[in-house]
Amino acid sequence: MKHNKIVLSCALLLLVVALCLPVFAANTPYRVAMVTDIGGLGDKSFNDAAYDGLKMLQTKYGAEIKVVESKKMEDYVPNLKSLADQKYDMIWAIGFLMADATKEVAKMYPDQKFGIIDDASFNLPNVVNVTFKEQEGSFLVGLIAGQDTKKNKVGFVGGMEFPLIQKFEAGYKAGVKAVKPKATIYSAYVGAFDNSAKGKELALAQFAYGADIVYHAAGASGLGVIDAAKEKGKGYWAIGVDKCQHDSGVYKSGSKELNSVLACMIKRVDTGVFKATSDAMNGKFAGGKQIELGLAEDGVGVCPTAAKTASKAAMALVEKYKKLIIDGKIVVPTDPKAVK
Repeated sequence: MKHNKIVLSCALLLLVVALCLPVFAANTPYRVAMVTDIGGLGDKSFNDAAYDGLKMLQTKYGAEIKVVESKKMEDYVPNLKSLADQKYDMIWAIGFLMADATKEVAKMYPDQKFGIIDDASFNLPNVVNVTFKEQEGSFLVGLIAGQDTKKNKVGFVGGMEFPLIQKFEAGYKAGVKAVKPKATIYSAYVGAFDNSAKGKELALAQFAYGADIVYHAAGASGLGVIDAAKEKGKGYWAIGVDKCQHDSGVYKSGSKELNSVLACMIKRVDTGVFKATSDAMNGKFAGGKQIELGLAEDGVGVCPTAAKTASKAAMALVEKYKKLIIDGKIVVPTDPKAVK
């Protein structure tokens, strides 16, 4: 009788353990793939940040990961379909430009789980939509630019002029104006996320107009903005986006090593990809829902390295206004035209 009780107890214990294990355990390795936006890997920004999320899943869960790079917009649908045909457990579309393609393919594969970054224009039960409050993080780097400009003139270079990128511009302008109400702010758009030469050209033009700090929200095109600041040399700065881009700003001036990146607005695309996929792996897929990440959720912010390049006064403003935004005492505009 005692033996039977021990056997029964062990059986119950095994059942409890089995029930507590993540859903994906029976199908390891979990297979996660992503389709990049135009520009692909190596942009040291948006696409690379998403890939970091996949690598986090690989490190923590042993997930099998794959990246398919898009060279043009016509690649979106065939790239997504290819991964769906390969039956990946979770497929990510990285970028709002992929909204129509994701919607089309998700309807063709209703049993396939998808995720899309930066778009909430449609709602499907097999797609999780992850968006960010880019304006909040951009406001903080705008504070830095407003505080640290020596010429009272700063610039902004966007990738493509869509509402999403205008959120970066609006937040940045609002942050600058919060510190320097009379500052001049130049704005220009590359018209692409993969044209670093054009990004550099626009930044050099803004520097020529008198700006000494230029913030970019332009993907791989923004690497040209950083190059422009490096070319101009000491006293000229770029502000990076999505990932910390200080490594790209290093240059030599004589025997000294300097950095042309003043700060970076971190957009935690990696966190968005990691969290939504982890939930799916554990049976909590948020299909049909929008996950929005702002300052309060640590979805956007300023890179820690900024403390080495920006002034102490600027970083103090960042902490002050960050709390005000999280507490709801300041609502950052999303439209550049709404900036007073």
